[in-house]
Amino acid sequence: MAEIIIYPVLALVGQEEMKTALILAAINPRVRGVLLMGPRGTGKTTAARGLVDLLPPVPRSTCPHGCEPRLAAISMEYVCPDCAAKLEAGKDVTYLAPMQLVELPLNANMDDVIGGPNPRIALEQSRWQLQQGVLYYAHRNMLYVDEINLLDEEIVNCILDAASRGYYVVRRGRLIGTFSSEFLLIGSMNPEEGALRPQLMDRLGLRVVVVPLQDPEQRLEVYERNRRFADDPVTFAAGYAEETMALADEIARAKDLLPRVTVSPNVAQSAITLINSLNIQSHRAEIVLLEAARARAAADGRTEAKSEDIAVTSPLALRQRRSDFMERFVTDSQEEDERIAKGIDEILGNEEA
Repeated sequence: MAEIIIYPVLALVGQEEMKTALILAAINPRVRGVLLMGPRGTGKTTAARGLVDLLPPVPRSTCPHGCEPRLAAISMEYVCPDCAAKLEAGKDVTYLAPMQLVELPLNANMDDVIGGPNPRIALEQSRWQLQQGVLYYAHRNMLYVDEINLLDEEIVNCILDAASRGYYVVRRGRLIGTFSSEFLLIGSMNPEEGALRPQLMDRLGLRVVVVPLQDPEQRLEVYERNRRFADDPVTFAAGYAEETMALADEIARAKDLLPRVTVSPNVAQSAITLINSLNIQSHRAEIVLLEAARARAAADGRTEAKSEDIAVTSPLALRQRRSDFMERFVTDSQEEDERIAKGIDEILGNEEA
């Protein structure tokens, strides 16, 4: 039963920064996911799995082809004939359903992720048919990638690319398919087992360093709660049901408010000044920081982000974005440009004279 009932994220002891990052990502997809970094046994996977209970329902297509009204708004060519007829008649082709947790196995290959030819159809019917992968089922859901630093880099890059574009393309010989894939991405890793390439690291929005609890009373409380959950998961989860539903309602209201949340020029300028002072080169830094600040303002019921929002979200958005190598690279390039400019003035300038 403990494997069926999800451990409530609100039952986690401490780890307030991790909870904050997950809630901000749930409110605003533009923060581009969360990366949880820390030693094993600190609640990273438990928190990621528990987040799904806080996520509001999303519209899902009733069509096996995944047709949606927004695709029809672009062109009726993007929906099947049946859905086109329903939409023209004013009928719904979607319904509201809870978000689900989709986990990527550590041993997944590329076909598992994006899909590939269905071997059963090929053998039984002697024809090729695409079999959907994890990214297809992650659409409108939460995708959790544990030990993301141990995955093949090509697979990680594929997942991050789909997360940023909202779709992916499958090409297998003459088979070509384009599929929507918008999902909330949560990754976790144990740094002592290996690093994540800077290029891939940069594309994950919020970063949380999950530090083990040091207070003896807190650590004992971790044990007590886990014992009670193992003894009776239903009763334990029910004890947090009211808080969980209240927080889920707050997240849903924040998502509705988010489109109306703005960032004043003064606050935005302060954020850029902070990023420049840290010598962070990637422009994803300001995108993630300002979007996280908007999400926090929405969570607080405000329509304008404040400096306080920047202060709270800056560690999450800017942590581990600075690169000593890139700083030296940019400095060396500027010095080289200055020498080239000086040579132009001294040599070519004299020739013109």
